[in-house]
Amino acid sequence: MDVLFVGLGSIGTRHLNNLHEIGRRRGIPVHADALRSGTRPLREGAAQLLRNQYTSVEQLPPRYDAIFITNPTSMHRDTLDALRGRAETLFIEKPIFDDPDADLAALGLADDQGQKAYVAAPMRWCGTMLALKEKLPGLRPYSARVICSSYLPDWRPGVDYRTVYSAHRDLGGGVTIDLIHEWDYLVELFGMPLESYNLRGTYSDLEIDSDDLSVYIARYPSLLAEVHLDYFGRTYRRTIELFCKDGTVTADFGAGTLTLADGTVERYEEPVNERYLREMDYFVTYALTGTGPSVNTPATALQVLRLTLGKA
Repeated sequence: MDVLFVGLGSIGTRHLNNLHEIGRRRGIPVHADALRSGTRPLREGAAQLLRNQYTSVEQLPPRYDAIFITNPTSMHRDTLDALRGRAETLFIEKPIFDDPDADLAALGLADDQGQKAYVAAPMRWCGTMLALKEKLPGLRPYSARVICSSYLPDWRPGVDYRTVYSAHRDLGGGVTIDLIHEWDYLVELFGMPLESYNLRGTYSDLEIDSDDLSVYIARYPSLLAEVHLDYFGRTYRRTIELFCKDGTVTADFGAGTLTLADGTVERYEEPVNERYLREMDYFVTYALTGTGPSVNTPATALQVLRLTLGKA
């Protein structure tokens, strides 16, 4: 499998490692190149997993089985434009863009243009989420309450949080789209809401210029949903509570538990990387043998981005 990585920060390096691991498990040789814009040293072990490192598009081979777009969100559109037609399949890190008005057709990414593409959605592959989705048809919730609260300086140990894209609006940072996972899985569970309202801004003492708090309320045909996202919570919380006729069902993605309406606690604890490995296993299958749309197409991802930014 010949692949190209554009962007080898923390998430790109994770995907590079996981791609090699899935290749090893499945007996698929992986040959990975990198297109780099600078000379900053790669994270430990990454260089050994690369075949070649290039500094310009003109140096690249004409075609890859897959290209991973894992650079900052603000660079995705220009990168996709520069690499159009060079990949059988694209893996695009979330959020797909920082601009809700991006033109997918101009990039060859519209559903009817034939480019295979998957936009990252790792929460969909979390063990607790998979268990919740299995039970959802029998729950009939009246209300959903979602929270993702964490402390941005703790996200990347050893890295000054003020230097990463999350801290800077002009790089596509901000909790509203950085934590697009929550809306991604809500749309997967319940579809697009009929209407939604959002208030957001910068309220904490973090030294950032992006938004650190975003709160939503949304209306579906049969339920209301509340969503709270922040960068300043000192105790990590990532849960969805579903209020149903027989009681409350709570999926705690941090603890890896699913608490049912009768109080039964089902446990799905696992290393965080397991969800990324499941995602990569899916992507390898889709890239090498899959046809038709992926489970998260650019069109769907852009629709979720527009919802997240209040542009739906």
